[in-house]
Amino acid sequence: MLNDTEFTPAPLADGFGRVVNYLRVSVTDRCNLRCLYCRPVQDFTAISHFDLLSYEEYLRVIKLAAPLGLTKLRLTGGEPLARRGFHRFLEEVMLAAPGMDVRLTTNGTLLAGQARLLASLGLKAVNISLDSLDPENFHRITGADLFGKARQAIDDCLEAGLRVKVNAVALRGVNDHELPAFLELARTHPLDMRFIEFMPIGGDTTWDEGLFWPASDILEEAGRLAELSPASPGAEGHGPARMWTIKGGLGRLGVISGLSGHYCQSCNRLRLTCDGRLRPCLYSDTEYRLRPLLRSTKTSDRSILEVLKRALARKPMGHMLLAARGRRGVCAKPMTAIGG
Repeated sequence: MLNDTEFTPAPLADGFGRVVNYLRVSVTDRCNLRCLYCRPVQDFTAISHFDLLSYEEYLRVIKLAAPLGLTKLRLTGGEPLARRGFHRFLEEVMLAAPGMDVRLTTNGTLLAGQARLLASLGLKAVNISLDSLDPENFHRITGADLFGKARQAIDDCLEAGLRVKVNAVALRGVNDHELPAFLELARTHPLDMRFIEFMPIGGDTTWDEGLFWPASDILEEAGRLAELSPASPGAEGHGPARMWTIKGGLGRLGVISGLSGHYCQSCNRLRLTCDGRLRPCLYSDTEYRLRPLLRSTKTSDRSILEVLKRALARKPMGHMLLAARGRRGVCAKPMTAIGG
């Protein structure tokens, strides 16, 4: 409940008139994988436990933002399941945001035996990152020999009745030869198989033009392997993904073209990093510090909401930043610190 009873918050909207109804919350920057596209080249120092937002601080922000038209909440990391007490936090989130579309983004390697528990807590859908269906290639990309656990997580979630989206970062010369196997996964399982274009995130990024596998090429190659038809958005829409059905298949194929075909005009999201910073745009390092406010006994709910409004008023068009920087390290902070 707001401390200032005379203050009635308005729906969240940015300076371009885009209504923001989607909050991505990173609960940790720690991860048991070291994917080549996520972590910086140099050694990565994790945020100290003191500097991480507490679960209570996250819940305060979520409870304040929920009445402002927030319909989607994504819990990300790092690897969310690596943080102690996550299941209890998820249970509290579901109580704090009834009716909201809450999803978990995970690499799946720590999910063993937990899918039914997640479903029992009210979770409906899980996004699982899986960049290869070959154990050796998975090891090369992630730095860990955990393919079996990640792959089993998909089956466990489907068996528990969770909707599953599998996300693979598209890497030319790294996993492009696996397109037939990925298509077969979508054909034989009721899931969305989505390819995300490799983006130049982080000042010390491993991004290279030679690794870039654009969505147009993926769709052209996939069209030679299967009969694809544009999928209807349905009630929940596709978000930034463009989706296709596969003739005779149980699942769907999708692409997210964050670099070759931006979707900034319809961007509806705001990010909350694990150290308590609001980040209006993935491509911009401009952030707004919430942690000091959340930890001050003098901060009213109204003050926190004013920071939300100020951050959104200055939310940029990300594709303009991409164009200005020529695809080279479009922001300094690595993806693992921003939140997936």
